[in-house]
Amino acid sequence: MTPMEFHTLATPKAAPDLRHQLREHGYDVHLCATELLTNVIDHLGDGTPVTVRVIGTAPHCGRTRIEVTDPDPRALPVLLAATESEESGRGLALVVALAECWGVVQGPDCKTVWCELRS
Repeated sequence: MTPMEFHTLATPKAAPDLRHQLREHGYDVHLCATELLTNVIDHLGDGTPVTVRVIGTAPHCGRTRIEVTDPDPRALPVLLAATESEESGRGLALVVALAECWGVVQGPDCKTVWCELRS
């Protein structure tokens, strides 16, 4: 798999654009990538610059890694237990349910939230 990298602003319009760019990938990759992008919109604000990367891991691992990098190393994702009546709080839970693993890498002036899915 050829690594893909997109530089965009985190806006509601960016989610369908990202899904279109990832059309050769499966539904789970689309869902996880757009959920991570949506978290940036929700927690850092509309128009935040982001970099989205989709990378195939080593062939023997059979995984696809999705990374979303944003410019705020302090705003870390938190896995919430949303109730039935809450309108938000399920995005990261979806990512965790679909991914083999996930995490956050903090830099001095950015953070990258990543997950890996079975290919």
